[in-house]
Amino acid sequence: MRRPYSKLPDQTKNINSRCTESVCSLTSLYRMSCIKPQTIAAAKKTYFTKVHGLPNISPLVSSVEETPEPIPTTVKGTIPTWIHGSLLRNGPGKFEFGNQHYNHWFDGMALMHRFQIEDGQVTYRSRFLRSDSYKQNSERNRIMVSEFGTLALPDPCKNFFQRFLSRFEMMKPTDNASVNFVKYKGDYYVSTETNYMHRVDPDTLESKQKVDWSKFIAVNGATAHPHFDPDGTAYNMGNSYRNKGAFYNIIRVPPERDGREDTLEGAKILCSITPRDKSKPSYYHSFGMSENYVVFIEQPIKMDLFKIVTGKLRGKSLNEGVFWDPNQETTFHLIDKQTGKEMPVKYHAKALSTFHQINAFEQDGFLMLDMCCSDDGQAINNFLIQNLRQSGEALDEMYNTMSRPLPRRFVLPLNITSETPLEQNLNTRPDSTATAVCRTKNQVFCTFEDLHGEDLKDYGGLEFPHINYARYNTKPYRYYYGCGFRHLVGDSLIKMDLENKKFKVWRQPDLYPSEPVFIPSPNAEEEDAGVILSVIITPVKDKSTFLLVLDAKTFEELGRAEVPVNIPYGFHGVFNSSA
Repeated sequence: MRRPYSKLPDQTKNINSRCTESVCSLTSLYRMSCIKPQTIAAAKKTYFTKVHGLPNISPLVSSVEETPEPIPTTVKGTIPTWIHGSLLRNGPGKFEFGNQHYNHWFDGMALMHRFQIEDGQVTYRSRFLRSDSYKQNSERNRIMVSEFGTLALPDPCKNFFQRFLSRFEMMKPTDNASVNFVKYKGDYYVSTETNYMHRVDPDTLESKQKVDWSKFIAVNGATAHPHFDPDGTAYNMGNSYRNKGAFYNIIRVPPERDGREDTLEGAKILCSITPRDKSKPSYYHSFGMSENYVVFIEQPIKMDLFKIVTGKLRGKSLNEGVFWDPNQETTFHLIDKQTGKEMPVKYHAKALSTFHQINAFEQDGFLMLDMCCSDDGQAINNFLIQNLRQSGEALDEMYNTMSRPLPRRFVLPLNITSETPLEQNLNTRPDSTATAVCRTKNQVFCTFEDLHGEDLKDYGGLEFPHINYARYNTKPYRYYYGCGFRHLVGDSLIKMDLENKKFKVWRQPDLYPSEPVFIPSPNAEEEDAGVILSVIITPVKDKSTFLLVLDAKTFEELGRAEVPVNIPYGFHGVFNSSA
């Protein structure tokens, strides 16, 4: 005979209560969307390139061991003695627990790396972030916490009724901060795109404190790519999800701190932006910033919130709710950094996708927005681990059906008034092929100009852009650096000269460089006076990683520090100067 609900254990009551709340919130969201969950028909494949014979790179997306104590490296060539500090890198380093494997490249457990450079010598250490996700997974030797492309299965230790009810619970955000090192108020954090970051010791890489954005401001997450004013003020973006749908929020974090334990105190939402479709907001990985404006790019990579919040119920991971809608335009929103007001004029462009901006600056009444763009936005769902580990024709086809990222510039006219003529190109900058045409008094349609020559396409386009940020961010500049992508991961380093759109390349067979990081030389006067640091890995030789140091001006190798460890291909990093 069944026991009445009133006599069920308290734990079961709590589960039932949470499930009721979840079902109600799902119903509310469904009604708000006013449409049935979107079904996307299988699209006919489009081929963007015709590359054949790509080498297998499986070892670059395989689990490794951490190296928690510093080990020496073998230096070949010369590493400038004026470099004092450490290159801090972040990325996935563990792709399975027990017999359960992650599905997506973004899901792997965060592994932090430190290359300490002093007096021409280098030491290396690495450590897994002791996130709650990592600890729970390690304790049970199975995937306990869902990630972007992997849904954690119900706990087999629970009874059948509990496992059934757990499918009605909302998916909890991960604190696996595997994307970047970021700096707020002088402290280093590792960050992903949820509401959790971890404050870490940049010397030992030990996890010090888990920090929740939502405890300070009403956001459900923030990007791993903040921007900074010269005084240390940080700007970021994060979404919030309310009863009336989603909002994009501009965040400002002051540089001052009141005490040693201060984290995000004083953070404020500068501005909230309403999405074109509140039930299907855009996904974004970063944003642009000029001297006076934050630039948000609302792109047609969409997040179907109904699919996301019902994912656990349907047995689907979060990435299943992310889709590309090529029928929607891209919209650029400008927000005044001083007043927090969103500018009434909206700038539109054809459908494009972007992960990283290069720079943005104002000049002669225009805002130049430079970024790496693709004409297709399906790449985010192509970076499944099984795809990265393919070989032969299957690997070639995966690469050839992905649009190449290319550096482009949009020129946004700032002085739009009721007197501005319609259907006329407003871009009067000499030698610029970008256009900006007023459709209405509050809408400008823009086309881009290429920040490269045709020969860049031979290197697979460019991503992971970097500039001399300290001196030239939000200012006119001449040089940018990045990785060429003639594979699914970067396989060359590139320096582009914007004056003539010619570039220099560092590339060697079977070597795969990380995002380049520029370090200016002491008392540098020229923009490219300094060095480029990049971590080089290979799938063809065991424990053959090295830190590469290039002369940023000539792009010639100065030296390398060889370290006998394996490192998976990672995402982002920063240089922490000790000079």
